[in-house]
Amino acid sequence: MSAYEHRTVLLRGGEVHSPADPFATAMVVERGHVAWVGSEGAADAFASGVDEVVDLDGALVTPAFVDAHVHTTATGLALTGLDLSGAASLAEAADAIRAHAAARPADRILIGHGWDAARWPERRPLTRAELDGLTGGRPLYLTRIDVHSAVVTTALLDLVPGVRALTGFHDGQPLTGDAHHAVRAAAYAALSPRQRTEAQRAARQHAASLGIGTLHECGGPEISSEDDFTGLLDLARSEPGPRIVGYWADLDVERARALGALGAAGDLFADGSLGSHTACLHEPYADDSGAGVAHLDAAAVAAHVVACTEAGLQAGFHAIGDAAVDAVVEGVRTASEKLGLARIRAARHRVEHAEMLSPESIAAFAELGLTASVQPAFDAYWGGEDGMYADRLGAERARTLNPYAALLRAGVPLAFGSDSPVTPLDPWGTVRAAAFHRTPEHRISVRAAFTAHTRGGWRAVGRDDAGTLVPGAPADYAIWRTGELVVQAPDDRVARWSTDPRSGTPGLPDLSPGGELPVCLRTVVFGQTVFVRPNE
Repeated sequence: MSAYEHRTVLLRGGEVHSPADPFATAMVVERGHVAWVGSEGAADAFASGVDEVVDLDGALVTPAFVDAHVHTTATGLALTGLDLSGAASLAEAADAIRAHAAARPADRILIGHGWDAARWPERRPLTRAELDGLTGGRPLYLTRIDVHSAVVTTALLDLVPGVRALTGFHDGQPLTGDAHHAVRAAAYAALSPRQRTEAQRAARQHAASLGIGTLHECGGPEISSEDDFTGLLDLARSEPGPRIVGYWADLDVERARALGALGAAGDLFADGSLGSHTACLHEPYADDSGAGVAHLDAAAVAAHVVACTEAGLQAGFHAIGDAAVDAVVEGVRTASEKLGLARIRAARHRVEHAEMLSPESIAAFAELGLTASVQPAFDAYWGGEDGMYADRLGAERARTLNPYAALLRAGVPLAFGSDSPVTPLDPWGTVRAAAFHRTPEHRISVRAAFTAHTRGGWRAVGRDDAGTLVPGAPADYAIWRTGELVVQAPDDRVARWSTDPRSGTPGLPDLSPGGELPVCLRTVVFGQTVFVRPNE
């Protein structure tokens, strides 16, 4: 621990978002924890006994955000490497690939992310022959925005003997399934340790600059590598920055434990994604003859949940389509019949994404104590009458997706994340996306969304003593420059009266669409400053 972590700090002259005192303007931090929150007058009594006084100058102090689903190295590679998420056409993507290849002559492999042919006028991805020409024949791995399919160069295929015989290989089409996982493993294995550490460092620094204090890393044998996972955990222990909670998506529970994971969970795939037509559905896609791919059945889910519960680890699954979600629910229920409902609920197993939910599956989540680890930006990107969800599922099924209000009403714990680099790290944007969901009946209040992105992430890892600024909680907080604070609900009638300070509810920034989001001035993790905005 550095000496800084033992400094006693008084913050005063701002707005402190705390359930302990809705009118708090000051806070004392001592030994990495919140020691006191209260009013300006009472702060005078502390001023002489602290090591540092921070004048907030009217700024807002909130708990630091928790991003409950991140792929850290891939996020960093998108920051330091080739990011195609802004490419508006196939031609723009080709130009970006050519320029990136020219700028990185020493890299033995080129890695990029973010193409989305559904948004391009050409409505098709780049072909392998086109990519070979753009890269001068070097290995290139280029993931679609949902990371469930990829296009690659011939030189990368040549690094994976037998890849053409694997499921998911169809010549002339993006790779999916086993073929994609094999190529991804080869691509990441070809990264130099320097490239990997550079990417991890960049991702943590970027997260800190956005007021994020904790990242839930979702690694696994089909997603990253053991070296990548353990290297990230080691980096987080040795360098200041956001905390890293590691999940390793593996049916081998003891392997996950040996690697230092909190759970054999995260992206343990029950299915794929809607964008790649691989999410597993009860009824076929509206724009495709298939109904997706099931990677785990209920029996496999049950066996894994039992093994994790008995080992004292969290289990968790990636499940997007309604058939995949139902398989997970059925499996967890079978495990509860074997071990008892109380043990299953106490283990706080997780379901990542959980997009296509029926009233019955929502009730089952509540009964079984499952946390819904969800990504509101998915709706902002792909929801609505004209979005990708409507293309894939038809408007009627698409309207049922990501039902946050129904989950909250049922008592299901929510933890918000980004699935970065699928959608960017953007905590206030995530809160806004949930509060202004494209389907009005799924909207939740800003306060509920903010809670899901702070305390919800802590609760999802089994910690109920964190994520709020109350005495005794870890001093993970962020300082923001923002406009007027309000108590904002998606219903206008509620929003108007509840801005009255007499309601006794701590206010939050106005996140109405179109307005500017708060700007992070400082991020602190366990009392240690990990980001200060330049020139502030």
